[in-house]
Amino acid sequence: MTTTDGPRSASASASGGAPLLGPRALNRATLARQLLLARAALPAKDAVHHLVGLQAQNTRPPYYSLAARLEDFDPCELSGLMASREVARIVTMRSTLHTLTADDCLALRPLVQPVIDRELRVFLKRLPGVAADRVAELARTFVDERPRPLKELRELLLEEWPDADPQALATVARCTLPLLQATPRGLWGESGQVALTSSGAWFGRSEPVPSPEEAEQVLDATVLRYLGAFGPASVKDMQTWCGLTRLRTAFERLRPRLLTFRDEHGTELFDLPDAPRPDPDTPAPPRFLPEFDNLLLSHADRTRVVPPEYKKRTWCGNFVYCTFLVDGLLAGIWRLEESTKADAATLTVEPFAPLTRAQRAEVTEEGARTLATLTSAAAQDVRFGEFYGTKGQ
Repeated sequence: MTTTDGPRSASASASGGAPLLGPRALNRATLARQLLLARAALPAKDAVHHLVGLQAQNTRPPYYSLAARLEDFDPCELSGLMASREVARIVTMRSTLHTLTADDCLALRPLVQPVIDRELRVFLKRLPGVAADRVAELARTFVDERPRPLKELRELLLEEWPDADPQALATVARCTLPLLQATPRGLWGESGQVALTSSGAWFGRSEPVPSPEEAEQVLDATVLRYLGAFGPASVKDMQTWCGLTRLRTAFERLRPRLLTFRDEHGTELFDLPDAPRPDPDTPAPPRFLPEFDNLLLSHADRTRVVPPEYKKRTWCGNFVYCTFLVDGLLAGIWRLEESTKADAATLTVEPFAPLTRAQRAEVTEEGARTLATLTSAAAQDVRFGEFYGTKGQ
């Protein structure tokens, strides 16, 4: 059932225009798609697929993401999927690392090549006389033999171009080839340096080279999946999520299969006909999210989850904080501190503004659940502190 909120809803419907979705309606719809309105009883692999990947610039965020979204989530489940090569860490949307299913690693990496090409051009300027195709050819020989640590890959490439910038050479290799991070990097409770190999070698499958028609089909399917995970959304919203531009043509191609709405600013929003659009008054429990969670990064207009006064308060210099939601909106930051020696773990909550007694109780309860999921420490404690990070980027 389609729901709206705000005083303009009735007039919008009466005038025959696209129905208005107010901020709370958009918030609740997005939370429902993101499995944050109610935890889902899904296998981790199905959740990774539904969410079209998990931001993974650091190793723990994918685990934190699923802990906030799934019933009875065990971090070892996702770790096991990585170890069995059913999911992997690869650069895709916005030219950043994501944890994706094997199918999505293979399908989405070619789709976002234009985004990665922008980075490629920057680094090629630092390599006069170096051909990107030759870098790709050599690098593939090295990484298909076995996963190569970054330092080793740089040194091997320097044998061909001894005077070149080693970082630029390795980046060109990553931009021209579908390189992913091999395990043990990213496994739960383990550590490992970044070692790169090609997606084809890692999964034992052919890397697709889609025809224009096949590329169009992949793009259309990805538009529908984006709306299923982040909608209702505008063309610019999806462009923000993936980094691609000129997606209007794809949305117009799909328009007969979609519903359209308007936000309070008049921006056209697209959505799947059968996607959830809950009542705006549906309760939204607190949730603890990792740094760079895609919920906060995947819309051009982020006010559906980020109050304008807080949009720069999750950064401090180059450091990005883990965040938490109250009533579906960004409300503060949190950090987890573990002591192996003391067999203790503390989750410290730092709200941006005072919480009511009821909200503090709900946040404490959710914090305790998060701790129980992410740590086996005998002593677990949720504490409240003050947030001092007023500077951002």
